[in-house]
Amino acid sequence: MDRLREMQVFVAVAEAEGFAAGARRLGMSPPAVTRAVAALEERLGVRLLQRSTRRVRLTEAGTRYLDDARRLLAEVDAADEAAAGINATPRGDLAVTASALFGQLFVMPGIVDYLNRYPETRVDALFVDRVVNLIDEGIDVAVRIGALADSSLRARRVGSVRIVLVAAPDYLARCGTPSQPDGLAGHETIASRAGSGTFGTGDWRFATPAGPHNVRVQPRLMVSTNDGAIRAALAGFGIARLLSYQVAPHLADGSLKIVLPDCELPPLPVHLVHREWRHGSAKVRAFVDLLAARLRADPALG
Repeated sequence: MDRLREMQVFVAVAEAEGFAAGARRLGMSPPAVTRAVAALEERLGVRLLQRSTRRVRLTEAGTRYLDDARRLLAEVDAADEAAAGINATPRGDLAVTASALFGQLFVMPGIVDYLNRYPETRVDALFVDRVVNLIDEGIDVAVRIGALADSSLRARRVGSVRIVLVAAPDYLARCGTPSQPDGLAGHETIASRAGSGTFGTGDWRFATPAGPHNVRVQPRLMVSTNDGAIRAALAGFGIARLLSYQVAPHLADGSLKIVLPDCELPPLPVHLVHREWRHGSAKVRAFVDLLAARLRADPALG
C-alpha cells in the first residue's frame, strides 16, 4: 500500500475513533485497515494510536501527525483539481460550520442551492454555538462573526451585524423605555448562554458620548438558546440582548423594537473563512463564491 493510502486510512480511523468504523467509511475490510495502520506506524517508528476494546485514541505523536496528514491530503486533492483546470466541476465532501441560528437562517439555504447546482457534492453542516477549530474538526468553510484571531485562515468579509437590545412594544408600553444604559436596572432582562458571553450575565458594554460604559446585569431569565431569548422577548417578558440578524424579521414586522439604539457598539464583521492551500479547491471555491454572494445581498447583514 502506498504512503498516501496509508495516510488516508490512518485519518479515517482517527476521525472515526475505531478500525471497524474507519473501514466502513473507506469501504475496506477491518483487517486491511489494521494492517495499513500497523505498516504506517512501523515505517514511522512511532505509535500513532492507542488501542482498546471499545475505541482507539490518538497518541501525542498521532495528534501531530493527524494535522499534517489532513493538510497534505487536502493539498493533494486541491492539486488534482487545479490540474483539471479552474473550471473543474465541484465534487466530493464539504464540511461547513456556523452558529446555530445563523446556520439555519442564512447558511442552509445556500447549502441547498449549492447541492442543487453541483450534484456530485455532499455537505456535512455543523451548526453549533461555539467556535469550531477548522483543522481539528475537519471543517472546510466556517462563518465567523466578530474579529478574526487566526491569521492562518483565508477570510472573505460578507457583511456585518449589530449587538442590539430589543423588547416587545407591549412591554415598553407597560414598563417604559430606558433612556440610558444605567436605566436597565429597573427592567426585566433576558440573557442567552448561546455563543458569546456578551449576551449572558455580568457586564453589558455600551457606547456613550462619554466613552465605553459597562452595566452590570442580573437577568431574571437565562436561556440556553437565542431562540429562547427571542421567544421570551416576543412574549413581553423583558429586554433581551441579541444580534441584529437574529431579530431582523421581528424588527421588520414591528413585533420587537430596538432599545437604546444610540448606545450600540460598533458593528461586528461577518466573514467566510477557510483553510489556505497552495491550490484552490473547486468545491470550496464554488461554495464560498455562492454563499458570499447570497450573504452580501441580504439586507439583514448590511
